Amino acid sequence: MSVSTEQREQIVSNAVREISHIATLPEITLKIVELVEDPKSTAQDLHKVISTDPALCSRILKVVNSSFYGLPGQIGSINRAIVMLGLNAVKNIAIAASLAKLFRGGDLTPRFSAKGLWNHSNATASTCKVLADTLKLGLGDEAFLAGLIHDIGIMVEMQFDRNRLIEVVEQLGLNDEGVPAADMLALEDQAFGANHQDFGACLCQKWKFPKTFVQVAGYHHRPMDLAPENRTLSCLVNVADRIAGGLEGGLRADLVSVEHDPAVLDHLRLSNENIAKAKARVADAIKSGEGLLG
Repeated sequence: MSVSTEQREQIVSNAVREISHIATLPEITLKIVELVEDPKSTAQDLHKVISTDPALCSRILKVVNSSFYGLPGQIGSINRAIVMLGLNAVKNIAIAASLAKLFRGGDLTPRFSAKGLWNHSNATASTCKVLADTLKLGLGDEAFLAGLIHDIGIMVEMQFDRNRLIEVVEQLGLNDEGVPAADMLALEDQAFGANHQDFGACLCQKWKFPKTFVQVAGYHHRPMDLAPENRTLSCLVNVADRIAGGLEGGLRADLVSVEHDPAVLDHLRLSNENIAKAKARVADAIKSGEGLLG
């Protein structure tokens, strides 16, 4: 299906509008995103919102005391957790907790399922955090969430037209190791008139996510198309996606190759030695990330 830019945008916005009853973040999460993006907000403002949701309070305390953050001692109050983690990290925990509920939909084919996609998203998120920490970018929390949302556009396709996505997956020709014989993005473009990067970016905009996350969802396969000052997070996800896809049992339906783009590595100043270091820490990070989201 060959479409103009305008037609593509129309297709994407129609799909996102159509599934808005399913792909809706809880009101409290949207409030938290809005509040944290407001430079006038304080930790006290955030505490007021969070304290109305006991389940979210429990989740935040569980996370702040987990190995994911490696903070000393037990933190028992939400106020202290907000101070220790910062507003941005608390926002990311709230979003991560909400996203888990969206990745439902069972098996599409014997080799592709919503659960497999969620596991891949978690693996990419954990790898992203490891890479950000290895490079001392100070972006650990943001990198984790960026990895978690990068393929959210596939969930839009799954909810919007499951049968069409099944056709795409079947045309991929996944082998026993889950390696595709065809380019998923090209097949999506033919089937939907857009691909999961387009759908993901539109959904993130609808959720009023920060611009960096909209860019990750929309450019994780082509981060070098972004302006140099906007590339870092999308480049991190691009590398982490390939590392996660190359793990045993990892999902890589949209990656014909898991080779890294030298231009992306160059932008991040990421050496082969750093990649090897990150890979050595990935298995533990994934377990820690699963605990964070469980």
